[in-house]
Amino acid sequence: MKQVDGTALLVTIAEDLSNEPVLKVWALDQTEKKSGSPKCLSSVGIHNGRKQFPISAFAALENLSQLAVGFANGSVTVIRGDLINDRGAKQRTVFESEEPITGVEFREGPSTVLYLATTGHILTLTITGKGQGQPAKNLEDVGCGVGCMTVDKSNGDIIVVRDDAIYSYGINNRGPSFAYEGPKQLVSIFREYVALVTPPKQSTPTKMSTLRRFVGSRTDNMFNTSTITLLDTDLKFVAYTETLISQVRALFIEWGDLFLLTLEGKLFRYHEKSLQQKLEMLYQRDLYVLAINLAQKAGVDTTQRNVILRKYGDYLHKKGDYDTAMQQYLKAIDNTEPSQVIRKFLDSQRINNLIEYLEELHDHDKATIDHTTLLLNCYAKLKDTEKLETFIKSGTNFDLDTAISMCRQGGYYDQAVFLAKKNEEHELVVDILIEDSKNYDEALDYIWRLEPETAYPNLIKYARILLEHCPKDATQVFIDYYTGEYRPKKDVPLPVQPTPQGGAINAVQNLASFIPLPYRQSPALTSPAPGGDKQLALEEADLAAAEALGPPREYDLPKPRTAFSSFVDHPENFMVFLEACLKQDHIEESDKTDLYTTLFEIYLETANSKKGAEKEDWEAKAKKLIEGQETPIDPSNVLLLSHLSNFRDGTILVREQQGLRFDIFRSYTSANDTAGAIKALRKYGPEEPQLYPAALAYFTSSPRILEEAGDELDVVLRKIDQDGLMAPLQVIQTLSTNAVATMGMVKRYLSDTIERERKEIHNNRRLTESYRAETEAKRNELAALGNSPAVFQTRRCSACGTTLDLPTVHFLCKHSFHQRCLNSSVTSGGVHSSTGDVNGSEGGVECPQCAPGNRNIRAFRTAQEEAAGRHELFKDALSRASKDRFQVVGEFFGRGVMGGNAADGGG
Repeated sequence: MKQVDGTALLVTIAEDLSNEPVLKVWALDQTEKKSGSPKCLSSVGIHNGRKQFPISAFAALENLSQLAVGFANGSVTVIRGDLINDRGAKQRTVFESEEPITGVEFREGPSTVLYLATTGHILTLTITGKGQGQPAKNLEDVGCGVGCMTVDKSNGDIIVVRDDAIYSYGINNRGPSFAYEGPKQLVSIFREYVALVTPPKQSTPTKMSTLRRFVGSRTDNMFNTSTITLLDTDLKFVAYTETLISQVRALFIEWGDLFLLTLEGKLFRYHEKSLQQKLEMLYQRDLYVLAINLAQKAGVDTTQRNVILRKYGDYLHKKGDYDTAMQQYLKAIDNTEPSQVIRKFLDSQRINNLIEYLEELHDHDKATIDHTTLLLNCYAKLKDTEKLETFIKSGTNFDLDTAISMCRQGGYYDQAVFLAKKNEEHELVVDILIEDSKNYDEALDYIWRLEPETAYPNLIKYARILLEHCPKDATQVFIDYYTGEYRPKKDVPLPVQPTPQGGAINAVQNLASFIPLPYRQSPALTSPAPGGDKQLALEEADLAAAEALGPPREYDLPKPRTAFSSFVDHPENFMVFLEACLKQDHIEESDKTDLYTTLFEIYLETANSKKGAEKEDWEAKAKKLIEGQETPIDPSNVLLLSHLSNFRDGTILVREQQGLRFDIFRSYTSANDTAGAIKALRKYGPEEPQLYPAALAYFTSSPRILEEAGDELDVVLRKIDQDGLMAPLQVIQTLSTNAVATMGMVKRYLSDTIERERKEIHNNRRLTESYRAETEAKRNELAALGNSPAVFQTRRCSACGTTLDLPTVHFLCKHSFHQRCLNSSVTSGGVHSSTGDVNGSEGGVECPQCAPGNRNIRAFRTAQEEAAGRHELFKDALSRASKDRFQVVGEFFGRGVMGGNAADGGG
């Protein structure tokens, strides 16, 4: 009997030794109308060559297109047709042998293969497709019992069980086998298990005949027990076993469960436990390896698998198998809380296991800062420098800051530097080299090899320390960077030169094969190379260095003042830096001001610390900086710095440049430096006349100064007298302030002044008399013109030069014209024409020849009248008068701008 999976079809075979077996196909979902029993779709009698032998095996395809029936006489009949629709079927005996058939199974594929089992052989027979018609192929010369053959539908393999083992067969040969001792009665494949039924044990072993083996033990005592066993052949363990009082008749699978039918008619149903239940059972029995394999076979996710591994590790740890336990923890590291494992191995005796676990954490990127700290502490505790270096250089992922911090705390500075360099933590590298290793040269060399953008912050941060320990090289780095000439150092191999035999020379040259750039120092050889080879080698090295460096990279130049604070305690290096910065072109004005001002201050400070000629040299340098009109230093800064450093030349130079000559002279007089005052007076007196009155007051301020001045007092008095810088009365008042100057010192000055004043008064009186006489003459002439007749004796025309004839026009200015000539002149625009008298007054006609002069006089008079109301002109002229302001007043008075309206005059 066989039910077709997924359908309501049931195939049955009824046999009666008196008749041929009958095969029927039933539709369980359909019933007969009369009886109500399931409907029979088709019925076929199975032929066996008219030989009455019982059926020993039966198999059918899922679509019932082919069925195979095996008989106890060794023949196999194949039935083909549409049995479901009862369209007829064909039968053919495809195999015959002398051994009874104990099993038949189909294997579908490109060809349909029928597997045959007898008591002595396992064979294959192709019944459709390629190879059809060929005789059966013998796979093995060992057969099996009835019910001991089945097919594994998951892979198509045929499973055969014997007393010694379980065998599998493929298409062409036997597959793997699994040893399992004991007699077998039935076999079935349930999921991934092989279900076996073991028959009851025989009380007295007897030699069984061939027929007895075929029939099996069905007629044995019914009260003997049978055993059902489920084996997992992949994992090689017994999944389930049960002893049954009754003997087993059949095994079949339905609804995803295994069913067992006994001879008593009892039906047992076996349901597979869930995976978690299986695992829990294995945990209880400490079968962790089997649990791991089972979970792996079931395809559980990594998380659940790691849970099993962790439980297994805990079990091994309790047993004291720490190494194996650690291996399990390492496998489960992805989903295990590290602290749970670490706490188990904190004992100093388990430190190697702890190191192993911590290293694995870093390999899986699961390590925290604390884990890195713990691992490095373990290395330090074991003093295992080699392992520490291996861990650091292995490229394992870990927290960089923590590793470096631990290495620094433990004194492993080289390892800390390696880590920082590897991860391009340039600031950390420099910090370790300076703060921990105290290796200042290497720190500066490392900075020198960085790109400009990276080198600058490190250089500024550690500038004072580097200048203290490596002043020359550090200053050079500053100069290069701030002048735009910075080039990172590189190692360039030297050209290979033939060298004479000698160990010492070879050793030195080997060391010199790599030269750090850009500042290379030639190696000192103990003996010179013959023929000038040494010099040639050095020249080639310089050439190689220059080619390797190339032009400097472009980068943003920092302000020079950003470096000033770094040189606080290093004035000599500071001067070198400032001087180098000033040599570059295209300096911004603000930067130039900072550089010049700072360098000027450094020069003055250096000069104050020196004496004698050396001090004068430094002061000369300082003075040279501020000479010239284009000096970028602010004058106020120069004055302040010069005052603080008692540098009088600087003060004088600035005041001179700013035109503060009076302040220069005053600075000498304040210091009672008569010689300096005389020198300043001679130098600035011609451009600053007011210095002479100040000099006069200074020279006569005390007897000592008057004595130091000597004849210079006469020079001052003479200059004051010549330029009129002071009135005589003012001179007398100045001299009388202090009872220093005597009458004899100023006698000549007073006599010359009085004589000059007398002459000037006489000249003014004479000039006044002449102006009065001229004015009186003009007034008389005006009166005569207005009251007396005029006589005209001119005979020629003043315009055309010909003899006058009537009509004639005469003017009081004694010019006469033809009327026609006068009319022509008026018409041509050369004469101002108007109506009235001929005197040129308002409303008359002017003389053409006197008209331009008259217009000028009128314009001058008009300008005077307008200027009379513009008082600012008078005030400006008065303020600009340096000698005699009264003369200005008289001049403006003479212009008529201070009186009333002037009398009208004719032309």
